[in-house]
Amino acid sequence: MEPLSLAAVASVTGGLLTDVPDPDTLVTEPLVFDSRSVKPGSLFLALAGDRTDGHTFAADAVRAGATAVLATRPVGVPAVVVDDVLKAAARLAEHLIRFCLTDTTVVAITGSAGKTSTKDLIAQVLSGLGPTVATEQSFNNEIGLPVTVSRATAGTRHLVLEMGARHLGDIQALTTVAPPEISVVTNVGTAHLGEFGSQAAIAQAKGEIIEALPRHGLAVLNADDPLVRAMATRTSARVVLFGQSETATVRATDIVLDPDGRPRYTLITPAGTAPVRLRLAGSVQVPNSLAAAAVGVETGLGADDVAELLSAAAPVSRWRMESTTRPDGITIVNDAYNANPDSTRSSLQTLAAMGRAAGRRTVAVLGQMNELGADSRAAHESIGRTAASLGVDQLVVIGGDEARWMQKAAKAAGLGAVHLPDQDTALELLRQTLLPGDVVLVKASRDVQLQHLAEALHTTTP
Repeated sequence: MEPLSLAAVASVTGGLLTDVPDPDTLVTEPLVFDSRSVKPGSLFLALAGDRTDGHTFAADAVRAGATAVLATRPVGVPAVVVDDVLKAAARLAEHLIRFCLTDTTVVAITGSAGKTSTKDLIAQVLSGLGPTVATEQSFNNEIGLPVTVSRATAGTRHLVLEMGARHLGDIQALTTVAPPEISVVTNVGTAHLGEFGSQAAIAQAKGEIIEALPRHGLAVLNADDPLVRAMATRTSARVVLFGQSETATVRATDIVLDPDGRPRYTLITPAGTAPVRLRLAGSVQVPNSLAAAAVGVETGLGADDVAELLSAAAPVSRWRMESTTRPDGITIVNDAYNANPDSTRSSLQTLAAMGRAAGRRTVAVLGQMNELGADSRAAHESIGRTAASLGVDQLVVIGGDEARWMQKAAKAAGLGAVHLPDQDTALELLRQTLLPGDVVLVKASRDVQLQHLAEALHTTTP
């Protein structure tokens, strides 16, 4: 973080200094909202949540080295007292971008699926041009964005920010704090359909990231998604399309998956063509990497450089098609970070491709997909039918009604499917039935926490 005195922090946030011996003391490290992550020089955000109140950890944060606490009341240690900690953090992040990060290009990414992987790929491509800071994991909301901004310094060339939304106006608020010069939209799917009510409403929300662009900015849009492509009308900035469509500026041809589900393809750009061999599993990584390629080419990299950087890009954020193979040859694909109908279909397609490529048995272990509203039953039944149509060998579903809907639809379509109430029961069944060489996909919505099952499977041998 660019150093700021506590007096400056108070001025920017409209706060009042309390228990501060020296107002000129500097904040030199990023904002933190977990007292266990404090570094000497940090500014600790005392956020009040449903289960814990950050104010109770203020003294611990200062003992760990925090310069001060951003709080809504005096806490007995150096603090900047404000009316609202989140709004104050946003004001601080906005100040940093406007006055401290003047040579930093802000790249913003959103979409219903794949935005975290796309963000990670873009950051690794742009690192070829200079120091790059990106959102960690998927900290893409009003808490995570100011924290990410505070990690940048004057020497940061690119600031890559993932932006999520649960309501109309969420992304607009984030882009007000961090106005982008480059905006990327991966797709418009059915994630949070229960919140928004329709895909059209989701598109309206995601498109706020395009509307935030200045006239000299750049919109990077998915040519293969009509709802995303239509966002070109919502900006006066230049538009670049990526995808497999012939009309895409940056596209892929000759796409194949290797036996581990990792894509290979020929990258075609205005700067030339080059072969790409990704280290990330899943066919969905093709459009994700094409978005990164488009950003790379448009910021000055050649096709060969982009292809080399993409081919070297490693998985960064956990539990997203995270593939590991046990000593007995069983491969566990941990894709349990989150799930919606689009991402689940894509993961099942990759599972099936991995099985076909090496003649291996495939097992899908699925839990419920949340936030689908009135479409939930139809969506879960569709996933059951998809698993059957792709030739998955075994389906194990975990949970309540949603799992039963998947199981019944899969069985009706001819697929052997087992419904189990919890992870412990599923783990015991899989221990008894998995065979050497099997490929096992584990996927569900975040709240289901199926990553624990995937990790248990990885450390368990039959």
